Amino acid sequence: MVWKAFQRRRKILIRTRMRKLNRFLSNFSSCSVNFLWKAISVVYSERAKKVMRKRIALAYIIFLQLNVPALAGPKTHSPNLILIMADDLGYHDVSSYGHPKIKTPVLDRLAQEGVKLTSFYAGATVCTPSRMALLTGAYPTRLGWSRGVVGHIMKKGQGLSPDALTMPEIFRDSGYRTAMFGKWHLGDDPSLRPHRQGFDTAFYLNKSNNQTKKLWRADEVIENPFTNRLLSERFTTEAIKFIESNQDHPFFLYLPHTAPHFPLEAHPDWKGKSQFGVFGDVVEELDHRIGQILESLKSTNLEKNTIVVFLSDNGPEPLTKASRADPFRGKKWSALEGGTRVPCIIRYPGHIPPGRESADLISAIDLLPSLAHACGIDLRQHSRDKPVIDGLNVWPTLQGSKGVPHARQDLLYWHGADGFQAIRKGPWKLFPDRRHAGLKGLGPALFNLESDLKEEIDVSMEHPVTVAKLKKLAELRLSDIEKNKVALGGTR
Repeated sequence: MVWKAFQRRRKILIRTRMRKLNRFLSNFSSCSVNFLWKAISVVYSERAKKVMRKRIALAYIIFLQLNVPALAGPKTHSPNLILIMADDLGYHDVSSYGHPKIKTPVLDRLAQEGVKLTSFYAGATVCTPSRMALLTGAYPTRLGWSRGVVGHIMKKGQGLSPDALTMPEIFRDSGYRTAMFGKWHLGDDPSLRPHRQGFDTAFYLNKSNNQTKKLWRADEVIENPFTNRLLSERFTTEAIKFIESNQDHPFFLYLPHTAPHFPLEAHPDWKGKSQFGVFGDVVEELDHRIGQILESLKSTNLEKNTIVVFLSDNGPEPLTKASRADPFRGKKWSALEGGTRVPCIIRYPGHIPPGRESADLISAIDLLPSLAHACGIDLRQHSRDKPVIDGLNVWPTLQGSKGVPHARQDLLYWHGADGFQAIRKGPWKLFPDRRHAGLKGLGPALFNLESDLKEEIDVSMEHPVTVAKLKKLAELRLSDIEKNKVALGGTR
């Protein structure tokens, strides 16, 4: 009787301890608890006490191995990428780049939180070739372009070739969901539309807002005419929906706004709000819309795992007098600095140190290899040399890495309607034909951009060796492009 009473008390004690352990484990997954229970099956004999203790210890170790990664927090996926592009925004048109009246606090803050580039060049001096370069990492002439834009100068039906590998195709094939909301301008024919060039989702204008009145979703025209003054809001609303619906999956979002391309029309909520007329109203609204995108990243806890890039597609439109490229000469179409040297800001919390400014030579064609690298994508596994990628990986420069040489040393320039016109290497910029720089006479023009940002002082006579070297380098680069080209889409 005494032995039976002892056994009952011992069973009660063991069960009490097990209930305490069960309450401790109640916050964890049921599968882990079941596993633990099996591992510590109780044998009610004196001889099994040591075995039970060993099993508890072993089970606890295994339990920690299974659950510590989950307890440490959610596993983050590859970084998201948001590429925001303004249309015809000049170097001087935002407050962080010196405009005294247009207020762009969102872009100012973005620059404070990331890196501001002061020697960044768009892919070309006009819309279509600039977008070709951005999305392929190649000089636009390598893609068959020679002059003009879709709907103006270029032949009807032409655009970016479906054979050309694009940024959205690369990211999509790497497991990303891809979307674009904004201005496409890379081809009107069905085979050249954005959802057949790598984008899962597309809500867009097929050309500039002065060339069309149709708003598309994939192959369907959903508005004709669209309301021009509401486009920035419409594109932003679509972008935010996409972000919110892809919180648990890596995404590439391309947001090429139509603002501030003419015709300039202020949103009703922004009309008359700026100190710089309708142009200022449109730019300040654009800044606000970018702020809404950034706020959506914060509210979805994606801010720290998202790379945000802001840039312009080319310099300011000559017909838009309020838009300027100070301190440079030249505007859109021109191979002078003002034609392609544009604002660019890149933020990636924890990876790009905040508040940096870089004057290193960087082009839009460098974004594809640099951003792919940052996202862990090996371009060698994707590129078919269609086209050959002219862009270089400048990610170490963007991060401010010390002791790593900057990758880009030279860059070619094209006029929007007149072909190749200039080359830059280091501070030196050469126009083989001085007339392309707006100077009289024959022969070359050489400028030192470190001391002559306006390209007004020709020093070619003082530096003949530099002129000869740059001419030879330009010939080498152009020869390579001619040997490795992809025909324009719609030319067959």
